[in-house]
Amino acid sequence: MAQMDLKKYQPYIIIGVIVLFALLTLWTRGIPSEGLVTAEGVNLLGNDPWYSLRQVEQTVANFPSYAWFDIMTLYPSGDVIYWGPLFIQIISALCVLVGATTRPEIMVVASWVPPLMAVAMVPVTYLLAKTIADWKTGLIAAGLIAVIGSNYAYRSLFGFVDHHIAETLFSTIFVLAYVAALLAARDISLSKKNLETLKMPVITAALAGVAYLLGLFNMPTMILFALIVAAFTLVQFLLDFFQDRSSDYLVLVNAVVFAVAIVGMAASGFPHPGLDLSRYTVGHVIAYAALIGGTVALYGLSTYLKGRPKYYFPAALALVAALAVAVLFVALPDIYNLLVANLFSFFGERATTTTVQEARAWSFDAAWMTFHWGLVLAAGGAAALLWWSRERVNPAHVFVLIWTGVILASTMAHVRYEYYLAANIALLSAVFAGAVIDATWKDAARLLGRGGGSRASSSPAATEKQEEPGRKGKKGGKAPEARKAKVPPRDQPDYLKVGTFAAVIAVTLLFAVASLQANLAMATSARYSGMDSQWMEALEWMGENTPDPGVDYYAIYDRNTFTYPEGSYGVMSWWDYGHWITFISKRIPNNNPFQHGVSGPNGSATYFVSTSEEAANRILDNIGTRYVVTDIQLDTSKFHAPATWADPAVGQEPFQPYFLLPESAGSTGYQAVPFNSQNYYLTMISRLHNFDGSMTDPTSQVIYAEYREEGSANTSLPVITRTEQMNATAGAAAVEAYNRNAPAGSGATLLNMYYQYRGDSILQPLERVPALQHYRLVHETPQNVYGNVGESGPDLKAVKVFEYVPGARIRGEGIIEVPVVTNTGREFTYRQESVNGTFIVPYATSGWSGEVKTTGSYRITGIGQTFDVTEDDIQQGRTIN
Repeated sequence: MAQMDLKKYQPYIIIGVIVLFALLTLWTRGIPSEGLVTAEGVNLLGNDPWYSLRQVEQTVANFPSYAWFDIMTLYPSGDVIYWGPLFIQIISALCVLVGATTRPEIMVVASWVPPLMAVAMVPVTYLLAKTIADWKTGLIAAGLIAVIGSNYAYRSLFGFVDHHIAETLFSTIFVLAYVAALLAARDISLSKKNLETLKMPVITAALAGVAYLLGLFNMPTMILFALIVAAFTLVQFLLDFFQDRSSDYLVLVNAVVFAVAIVGMAASGFPHPGLDLSRYTVGHVIAYAALIGGTVALYGLSTYLKGRPKYYFPAALALVAALAVAVLFVALPDIYNLLVANLFSFFGERATTTTVQEARAWSFDAAWMTFHWGLVLAAGGAAALLWWSRERVNPAHVFVLIWTGVILASTMAHVRYEYYLAANIALLSAVFAGAVIDATWKDAARLLGRGGGSRASSSPAATEKQEEPGRKGKKGGKAPEARKAKVPPRDQPDYLKVGTFAAVIAVTLLFAVASLQANLAMATSARYSGMDSQWMEALEWMGENTPDPGVDYYAIYDRNTFTYPEGSYGVMSWWDYGHWITFISKRIPNNNPFQHGVSGPNGSATYFVSTSEEAANRILDNIGTRYVVTDIQLDTSKFHAPATWADPAVGQEPFQPYFLLPESAGSTGYQAVPFNSQNYYLTMISRLHNFDGSMTDPTSQVIYAEYREEGSANTSLPVITRTEQMNATAGAAAVEAYNRNAPAGSGATLLNMYYQYRGDSILQPLERVPALQHYRLVHETPQNVYGNVGESGPDLKAVKVFEYVPGARIRGEGIIEVPVVTNTGREFTYRQESVNGTFIVPYATSGWSGEVKTTGSYRITGIGQTFDVTEDDIQQGRTIN
């Protein structure tokens, strides 16, 4: 039977396999659509995708114009958009092409773009791996990028509409184009006699420049790849110099690539002022010109030192680099900050970045959990590239190694770059697997062929017969039997190579299968993710029941001429929720997930941890806030974030201090345990969310704690030496008595258990918490965070909306109170103690049409005097009596 000639059909088989991997990618990324698509559109994943959809709606309405300034976020200034239009315009163009005009239609179209970009990564990765190795490596790489997990997989799911997957796609396309340009140009010579030979290298380099521009127009982070090129250029010049090889090709490729980038950047304009490389400024042109100039300088230096001792070149480089940095630092500080200081700050870390999940440093545990055996395979791939370059360096291999090193360093500094690193892990893992297969395949085939009776392998008997003539002596006699036994059959496999082949195949499959399983689990769980239903309910209410801010949600405004109209206002919440407020409510948040409006004296962090209502009110007055939205997470698990942003030096210590406690009774080991101090209960977030702005007295037992300070105990935290449950009054007296005569280095205080240890502790202050005078609850969501509790149990809602009002004044002494019933039917009594003979009350007893209502008049306890307050009194700040 004639055997099929697979060589003839190889291209079609390769295409078929790539298509299968692409379909696998599309299927896994599309799984969340089963649960996220609703009649109202798509319940998008995360925070930033909601803002991407806001941009898409705006761009579709003004197609193809793109807004570099947005008035629907960061009230009262509006916010500058610092990323590029490409991702948004791709989605907007698709919406226009398919006729998607309504919000649900636009959301569905947009949600499929990230999975489609992940699909595009499959052939791109194949081509890159094939370019630096062969087609077998390409297929392995294509299969791995189809299943690899991490942030890369999550950020390419249906519903995660953000530019991250586009960053990975366009940067990988640039790497492919740049590598192709290097390989096309590596044997050229810059001479007038060879102009014809420069045609193809120039074209491929120009295409690499276009690929760079695509990445740049998606996100200015693409400048990182200019850094990669710069680092590669320096290393490659050194290698070429030591190998007596011409570096003409580096000059040609870098000059063409970044000349195209400069022209494209200049043609598109500079929407941002200054020299900031994280935005679209003229700083990019300076950086690219410096890269070209640096390449030419390296070429000139290497040419000048040609034929001299090899160590001259690195020594001269170190000297010139030090001199250049010194000159820039002294004479051109702006350029120094642009090219040098920004580089160090990029790989650094601040305390506040620990509150941003994607900006945190990458730990080894997180790395292994994400890529596991892929890390081992990728290390093998890097070793393979180094081994192949041991005699004659391949610049494409060097570039891949430098690319991987810089992306790895970026990921270690900021975990968000995992979605870039996924391409490197897939590529290098495939390089290693492909190299091992090439080195061991013949032996594995021999073993498999023999075991299966294949024609490719002869039997021992046949081999012996074939070798018999060669074993005869000169006279035709047979060779001795012992000699025959020492000659192995020619098709005998090397079992070490066979074992290596099997091990690498097994580990690669283990990596692929484990990654696929993790992706399937993640995609399945994502079907039930999206915005929290309580937040959705609250924001839909806000969009329908609060005044319109008076600006056109879809219009594009000029930053230099726009001013907010009279009657516009901002909404204060934590930055996580800013985009939700913009998109769902079509209201203007005072801060947003770009961490704008968070820090500083008027930032949301300072506001929420403020223990003074007067100071908090000044913040709202300064930034024009009318509504404040709180939630249980900011009140508890996220509380460390505003505390850290407000004062990175102390963080949450003033509010939730840590003490060392024995791990168990009689134990000599200690564990760090957080507690709530009275300062926590006095913060604006606690007074609003936990106590509805009402005066609250302690009603349960508190912890009286005696402790030794860190210095006295020679520990990193204070050590609690004695605790006792007491009522609040007795506890306060005990603290005062102990501290009056406390030993040096010791003290006593009142504490309460941290939320994670006993949930209702957040409702139990250690001392009296004063009422807020200018905040009234106007809406709360139905869910009780404590679950299904009895009527006597605590009832705390997940999300609450407060209105900031002038308040009416009532003269009097003592405590005033008014009964309130919320939109959910929850009842509470708003209580306030007079200050300097005056009450300032936020709730109206008449003339108010909102959902949260008073059910009686204000009454001063003890004397029974009552007062009625109209809504007009509240808004005008009138004095009632």
